[in-house]
Amino acid sequence: MIIMTYKFKMQGLSCANCAQKIETRLNNLNQVKVTVNFAQAQLTIDTDQVMEPNLIQSLEKNVQEVEQGVKLVPLFELEEESNLDLDENNNSKSVLDSEGWRILITIPLFILGFFLTNHISSEWLLVGYFGLTYLFIGQNVLKTTWNKIKNKDWLEENFLMTIATLGAFAIGEYPEAVAVMLFYSIGEWFQDRAVEQSRQSIQSLMAIRPDFARIQQTDGSLSKIDPRELVEGQEFVVAVGDKVPLDGQIINGQSQVDHSAITGESLPQSLKEGDTLYSGSINLSSQLTAKVTKTFKDSTVSQIIDLVENASSKKAPTEKFITRFARIYTPVVVGLAVLLAVLPPIFFSDISLSTSFYRALQFLVISCPCALVVSVPMSFYGGIGAAAREGIMVKGGNFLETLTKVKTLVLDKTGTITQGNFAIDQVESLHLSDEKFLEMLAHLESQSHHPIALSIQEAYGQTLDPDRVQEVETISGKGLKGIVDGKTLLAGNKDLMDQFTIEVPELKTAATVVYLSINQEYQGYVLIKDQIKPDSQSALKELHQLGISSTILLSGDNQATVDEIAQLVGIDQAKGNLLPQEKMAELETIIESVNTQSSKNNTSSVAFIGDGINDAPALARADIGIAMGGMGSDAAIESADIVIMNDSLAKLPRAIKIARKALHIARQNIIFALGIKILFLILATIGYSSMWMAIVADVGVTILAVLNSLRTLNQAK
Repeated sequence: MIIMTYKFKMQGLSCANCAQKIETRLNNLNQVKVTVNFAQAQLTIDTDQVMEPNLIQSLEKNVQEVEQGVKLVPLFELEEESNLDLDENNNSKSVLDSEGWRILITIPLFILGFFLTNHISSEWLLVGYFGLTYLFIGQNVLKTTWNKIKNKDWLEENFLMTIATLGAFAIGEYPEAVAVMLFYSIGEWFQDRAVEQSRQSIQSLMAIRPDFARIQQTDGSLSKIDPRELVEGQEFVVAVGDKVPLDGQIINGQSQVDHSAITGESLPQSLKEGDTLYSGSINLSSQLTAKVTKTFKDSTVSQIIDLVENASSKKAPTEKFITRFARIYTPVVVGLAVLLAVLPPIFFSDISLSTSFYRALQFLVISCPCALVVSVPMSFYGGIGAAAREGIMVKGGNFLETLTKVKTLVLDKTGTITQGNFAIDQVESLHLSDEKFLEMLAHLESQSHHPIALSIQEAYGQTLDPDRVQEVETISGKGLKGIVDGKTLLAGNKDLMDQFTIEVPELKTAATVVYLSINQEYQGYVLIKDQIKPDSQSALKELHQLGISSTILLSGDNQATVDEIAQLVGIDQAKGNLLPQEKMAELETIIESVNTQSSKNNTSSVAFIGDGINDAPALARADIGIAMGGMGSDAAIESADIVIMNDSLAKLPRAIKIARKALHIARQNIIFALGIKILFLILATIGYSSMWMAIVADVGVTILAVLNSLRTLNQAK
């Protein structure tokens, strides 16, 4: 069964609560899995069905039964997406302008109404005047309410606002009924603008997709084409100032290239012939010609955008709580409103039915959890966008929240703490010349792509003859066995030599030791050293300052090397001489220990950080897996929960700060919104508030919460 993914822009989506209902409703359909991203107004469908026009119409019908006027427009082409965003913005502005004019006209009418109440004695004239003003400003709310009643989805904000204002009319509070509808409309107008601003801010972070590619014509001129038309192996030209359209290898030219949109690093990198170009980067100084190595859909920039867009499907625990809470909150408050209308006149003789009814109407006004439903997902999605801007790809709000709970960090050594650029420091040969020793060793290692093997080949520095090498076997975690010039060679660590009963000296050194035997006879060794990354020590120090209480280094290297590196960079514990399966066993032990200690309060998580290529099992097993060096690495992007696009460990404390701020802002919004609502529920109960005060408080909280969520996008380093 082939599962296909379809994406639609949801034009006209302005209600976060409706977005959740749409997602639930569509997921009840057969053979589809649906995710609604309110922050981007985007619908994603995974299905094994072909998306025929009648199926799209069926989906749109279901959507419009929840929120009237929402249109589904497929995102097939890049130009269509761009035009669609522009059209939607224009359309949105037109709707808001129309509503804005209605509000502007209603304000003087409302003020005039107050004057009329003092000078007109006819009740019917007042009812007529305020009734017409009410219908003018509330027409959209009333239409939506009617559609909701027809679809039996009446327990939502428009219905509650309609009942509250009609109730005010029923007890003779005509100006208050109009005031509530007017303030509600003003609040919705500002809320829509705030949400749209949030969407545009988030989308602007992802404005890295290239619009065109340049190719050279037969006459030497350059022409622009759609980057998706290029195929692997085809040549393209990147002019100065252009975004690199696809991943490719430079075949002509040398230039400074800005990778900041991909990695978050501000310093440009000098690239030359043979180096790799990554899509989304910007060419700064000289024209380059490159050959496509990845097509558009597999390019680095496409992977980044897909990661960010799909992140909304993995909701944080706090988001899930708010979703569950919203389903309970509104019915409970409506139930309390009914009790408040009925019970006080029964038990308190000094409270009239009209007074208790008026207080109950205030409950209806503040019974919508919009401030929570809109702002909390925006906080997490804004955090994901802010991280993406700095070259940190977070695959979901759940991983962002888990990152805030990390107290134990397990690290791989090579490529994480060290650069992975090995170099031979010393050669000790017993019987052969150093040159012959390296020649034999390099030929055996020519069948391996391990960084240590590559360093040996580089030290040899001469052409290797593959015909001299046969039957090479990798012995996991130990080394290589093979035949070179008809002789059996073993190259690896002491465990390999012990396995084949070859006696070798045990060296006390922080360098990596590679022993060599020929025909079961010990020949000597080479010492290989790796360089510690410049930012490893400062990054570990900052991680400890952020509350990471335990850092553990796991490596297959010898214990002396691992201990020395751990001491230099400030890692708490170090364990070496580990085979791949032993690494996993150690990680399991660490996770079990942490879970045992934190089972009561469930506040501690274990993170593993590695290069994402050889650490896939560990990345999957840890509470949160973090891969470094994701730029150009499909394996890293596939296997990890968080991907750091460059190889800088300093990005990890930055990611933790972003995650904590996003969670902090989400919690701020929850406390603020619930606090104001509870306050006004109490004030309404004891008769110290009015309907218009309640509506101003309710919409004001929503607007402030949405604007507060925008702070996740603007985080100082």
